Amino acid sequence: MKITSEEARNILENARGKTEYDAWIDHSIYVGNTGAKIAEALNEKGYSVDAEKTKTLGYVHDIGKMIALPHGHEINGYNYMKEQGYDEEYCNICIAHSYLNNDINCVAGGVKNPDKEPFIADFVKNHKYTLEERIINLCDLMCPPGGKVYTVDKRLIDIILRRGAHANTQYHVTETYKLKAYFDELLGYNLYDLFPEIKENL
Repeated sequence: MKITSEEARNILENARGKTEYDAWIDHSIYVGNTGAKIAEALNEKGYSVDAEKTKTLGYVHDIGKMIALPHGHEINGYNYMKEQGYDEEYCNICIAHSYLNNDINCVAGGVKNPDKEPFIADFVKNHKYTLEERIINLCDLMCPPGGKVYTVDKRLIDIILRRGAHANTQYHVTETYKLKAYFDELLGYNLYDLFPEIKENL
């Protein structure tokens, strides 16, 4: 079963006031809207990207936080979407959004133990990321809790201040910059140009 961005947005809005805090909801909305804008810009450059799906994936990527904040939100979100009967392409983003390079250790917040999360470790290793998913990877690393758009520099500092620096932090930061550069190259310009409000958030 498919889910539209409108349906996904309704799930988010219905969750307001029912979890520990609502900042993840506004974050998800910004990730979806930011992702859709990048997707539309890529379409203008001749790439085939589904902007509506990108927005939907952004809206649902943290849906597991309706169940647990923040630990376990990836698998909780994946299971929730599966239980609701949504297609795998909408379930996958709940796990895929946190990890770059098909590597469970290319993540913010510390080194993972694959033995403790075998399903996630196997998923990340073998998943073939779509362009829409990679956009959400990036937008998750541009949009802080509460709803804004940051440069990846400021967002990464925000994450490090909240979660600390770990053995894999330099690796994750380096790969985040590579991901941003990848989309700059596809667009042929700095994707920050799509978001003039970034200047207000420096």
